[in-house]
Amino acid sequence: MKRYSCSSLKKLLSFHSLSLLSTPFLSLLFFFLLSCSPSGDPIHLNRFEQLLFDTPSGELRNVLIRDSALYNTPLLNCQPDDPEYMAYLRAFVSDPDIRYIYHKTDSLYHDLSWLESDLGTAMKKARELCPDIIYDRYYTLITADFESYDTRVFCYNRDLAISIDRYALPEMEERNFFLMPAYLVNLSTRDHILADCMSAVATDHITLPMGNLTLLDHAIFSGKILYFLDQTLPDVPDHIKLRYTPEQFDWMKENVENVWGAFIQKQLLFSTDKYELRNLIGDGPKTNAFGDGSAPRTCDYIGWQIVKHYMDNTNVSLADLFADTDSRKILNKSQWRPGK
Repeated sequence: MKRYSCSSLKKLLSFHSLSLLSTPFLSLLFFFLLSCSPSGDPIHLNRFEQLLFDTPSGELRNVLIRDSALYNTPLLNCQPDDPEYMAYLRAFVSDPDIRYIYHKTDSLYHDLSWLESDLGTAMKKARELCPDIIYDRYYTLITADFESYDTRVFCYNRDLAISIDRYALPEMEERNFFLMPAYLVNLSTRDHILADCMSAVATDHITLPMGNLTLLDHAIFSGKILYFLDQTLPDVPDHIKLRYTPEQFDWMKENVENVWGAFIQKQLLFSTDKYELRNLIGDGPKTNAFGDGSAPRTCDYIGWQIVKHYMDNTNVSLADLFADTDSRKILNKSQWRPGK
């Protein structure tokens, strides 16, 4: 019996669709194509911001009490029985600037079925790699907190929440009421949501070394996250995973030997000096030591290469990788050096 791949069978359908429409073959074909389609675990995003802003003020408390089991998570801090909390919440949802943020955000992300599908597929892959990665509830919310770039995706216990307004910043620049530099605004788009979610999941499961972290510790930590993204988001471009522009990614690939050489020459690899390391591990439009046009967070790319080589050279599981805090051992066993 001749075997057909998904792609070849789709071509067959296009050539013979008229003759097949009235045959039992069509039913079999439907189920075959359905099995060829990528699928993940069903993910449902509970839209907390839509509930808050679309529910009449006089009904909000009763609705929150009715759904208290769903929204009872420290990530939302929902306390409908607390009069002070409800007074704050009503002031929050009636504030003109906050309502502007909500409407701008909802105009972009009213329908997040695409994210539910993509996130479900990624989480299924994550659980296949590490069965301990389980989340029961997923939320979106409006925080209107534009002072800290880190508050984008939160994980706690088995809940995950997305500050969805953080991904509408480019649409709100005309109001100029947030103090976010342009290079961070450009990372606050739809293209970054899925990678940020899976980065938060990885961060939630990685064990950090005790004490002050060295540059190598920071690099290996970031490398573990990026390796996880490689496994769970194979179709997401590398520059998105790294939160680089395409130009910064190209610069990093071309200059990795110079970056590594600077780390070694200046004896930075095992340094714990936060002042000395901050521009190598923190967000910015560039790395000052390497000048205009350079990539930020150069240690992230270095750590990514080390971890990839380490995983290629060992039989370590993802769970063991996440639990291992010996960065020096991971470097040595990776056998990675630029150009190799």
